[in-house]
Amino acid sequence: MLEQIFLHQKQHSLRLRKESLAARVEFLTTLERSIENNTENIVAALKQDFKKPEAETLLTEIYPVLKEIQYVKKKLKRWARPEKVARSLMLATAKSYIYKEPRGVCLIIGPWNYPFQLMITPLISALAAGNCAILKPSEFTNHTSRLIAKIIHDCFSENHVTVIQGGAETTQELLKFPFDHIFFTGSTRVGKIVMEAASRHLSSVTLELGGKSPTIVDSSANIEIAAEKIAWAKFVNASQTCIAPDYILVEQQVYERFKMALIKKIKDFYGHSSLEQKNSPDYAQIISTQHTLRLKSLIEDAVKRNAEIGYGGDVDQEQRFVSPTLLEKVDLNSDVMKEEIFGPLLPLISFQNLNEAIHFINERPKPLALYMYSHSRLNIDEVLQSTSAGGVCINDSVIHFSHHGLPFGGVQESGLGSYHGVYGFKAFSHEKPVLIQSAWGKFMRLVYPPYTSFKIDIIRKLVRWKI
Repeated sequence: MLEQIFLHQKQHSLRLRKESLAARVEFLTTLERSIENNTENIVAALKQDFKKPEAETLLTEIYPVLKEIQYVKKKLKRWARPEKVARSLMLATAKSYIYKEPRGVCLIIGPWNYPFQLMITPLISALAAGNCAILKPSEFTNHTSRLIAKIIHDCFSENHVTVIQGGAETTQELLKFPFDHIFFTGSTRVGKIVMEAASRHLSSVTLELGGKSPTIVDSSANIEIAAEKIAWAKFVNASQTCIAPDYILVEQQVYERFKMALIKKIKDFYGHSSLEQKNSPDYAQIISTQHTLRLKSLIEDAVKRNAEIGYGGDVDQEQRFVSPTLLEKVDLNSDVMKEEIFGPLLPLISFQNLNEAIHFINERPKPLALYMYSHSRLNIDEVLQSTSAGGVCINDSVIHFSHHGLPFGGVQESGLGSYHGVYGFKAFSHEKPVLIQSAWGKFMRLVYPPYTSFKIDIIRKLVRWKI
């Protein structure tokens, strides 16, 4: 069955590449209308999957997708236009262009943490570039995955876009096919498996991975505002966010003040007690019992290694609840400092000077995001110049993801390639160089064999003059 779907899409992709831009826009419009008509169903599905608050679903799942469609439709004509390239003296009689052609049949593998947005946003880019696509949503979010399958079925023929549901074994089967491009969002561990599978067919890949995204708070920062922004960015979606702050490096002289401000904001957002937070309509569940137990073990391992729970620390396995938790005096060899946390646990680490914080970050794999709260231009420049990350926010967190003009992606272990806006269009396009020689283009005869002394002299001059 899977092979048949793939082969049918392969044939359809050859016809689709000849479709007009107007047809691509119509595909996007059809998808847009279906999402708008299913807004309440999307909210309900995510609430069933992991008690995601309505406001968070609207803000982080539906709104970004609709804005992306709107932006792509507005810009597509300009992006798809053949790009004229300046003539070179050596090829003065020829015209050169870069054509953006569809890659063909694309596999998009989505995660469970933002199961709607991170499945549909890359699809928007794939459609804009003129591709066919097979979508593989997460098996952890069954209600959302089934709804995505229904929306796609209502909007597209199976030869154009289809959804394949199933577990890890289904993903492994799909990875056996020679896709023209594979777009994967998920963990670094699985990203390596996807890249290895893609290498068998030399399929191009975009890997949107994760990692431990650090946050620096120095003594020049506005502590109350920093605490508010970090509390929201960390605990939205119960911190099941690839670009959530993973640990906080706080300058020693403002450490206690920042900690107390952060605790205050957590209480303001979700309630003053663990019970209030568990029953809060504004705080999501952990995706599964398995993931809840993993987070519990991270807390236990940290405490076993003499870490202190500065706030929170409560776990209810049955309710898949982990309270917003601050960890202090954490052993750097503990699991919570070696693994991507992907949950509402936040280690706080003090530093004496900025170089110490920079060294701490550079000792670890390059993160997907880096955040800094500071009003020192000198400190900001030093961090930007001395560290590497997929993206950076200064005096804010997470929101760079929503800017259509910025590429979103990681570096090395945190990802490969980028998307959003024009960068998504490029990820799903092949930039094909095209040179059109004129009838006057006979100059190259001067360097064809036989290589007489006159021709060798001309070639030497070309080398010397670099024309």
